[in-house]
Amino acid sequence: MPRPMLLIHGGAGDIPDSRIAGKFQGIKQALRCAWSHLNPENGGHGSALDAVETAVRSMELDENFNAGYGSCLNTSGQVEMEASLMEGKDLRAGCITLLRDVMHPITVARRLLEKQKHTFLGGDAAQELALAAGMEKLPPNALVTEGARLTLQEFQQQVAAGKDPFFARTELTAAAAAEGEKSDPNGETVGAVAIDADGQIVAGTSTGGITGKWPGRIGDTPILGSGTYADNSRGGVSTTGHGETIMRYNLAQRILAAMDCKGISAQVAVEQECREMTRRIGGTGGAIVVAPSGEIGIGFSSRRMAWGYVRDNTIFYGIEGQVVLQEPFTP
Repeated sequence: MPRPMLLIHGGAGDIPDSRIAGKFQGIKQALRCAWSHLNPENGGHGSALDAVETAVRSMELDENFNAGYGSCLNTSGQVEMEASLMEGKDLRAGCITLLRDVMHPITVARRLLEKQKHTFLGGDAAQELALAAGMEKLPPNALVTEGARLTLQEFQQQVAAGKDPFFARTELTAAAAAEGEKSDPNGETVGAVAIDADGQIVAGTSTGGITGKWPGRIGDTPILGSGTYADNSRGGVSTTGHGETIMRYNLAQRILAAMDCKGISAQVAVEQECREMTRRIGGTGGAIVVAPSGEIGIGFSSRRMAWGYVRDNTIFYGIEGQVVLQEPFTP
């Protein structure tokens, strides 16, 4: 039987020093909220599905992440969110896009997964599903933060100055950083992958997209094989970064294919495929992976990516390079 594992990420991108503390706090809080669902204190049956949903829901409430409250704004100044959730036994999935005024897209995705009739819903249909499932419809702009408004203003200023925003929305160039331009939280999508004691693998991802996107734009997060994938015989992946790049490269499936066909570890596969994606297309990103054995992989070609997991009553977490921090786990 595999050892239960919950691995989460809080997004990849040009994350400035000022946002690191908030990222770490949110990562640790999400792990504390979700861990008991995977390893019940009473010795009961843990659920990878419950653990993944709970971890992502925690980050959707936290404005330090680009998901739920704190999501990026489109050119109309509105929040349009998306999420996906997939389980690896029967390959059931729920994918949601263009969702507005609902706090937890990941839970809407779970409701769709459980209904099993359709896999992907967007716009009004996604909204109707959320409300039918008993979720609260929030007042207009309830999910808009001051940070998101300022980021949209900065994006608009860059466009007005004639700068190409295609990659700047997820990763500032070295020249832009040297000029003191503020970082954009785009790409700071959240995600989680878990395996429980029964070998069930579940992956989930949630995002607000990218600042300055056209209304109606759909990114990689709700697309199976790009933003999320889970298969008990292969592993589970959640990705983050520049959505247009990840979609074109099909990052989640590439990582699993590298593990299958090349016989390499989850860690080597995620590092290799993130590098190759950036070499071929130019955009950056990252991913987390859990193999059927419980082995994990964490990699990114972006400047930074926040991540964390629990093992041996210790929280391991990080945000840059190979630097691994740790502290005792207290539920």
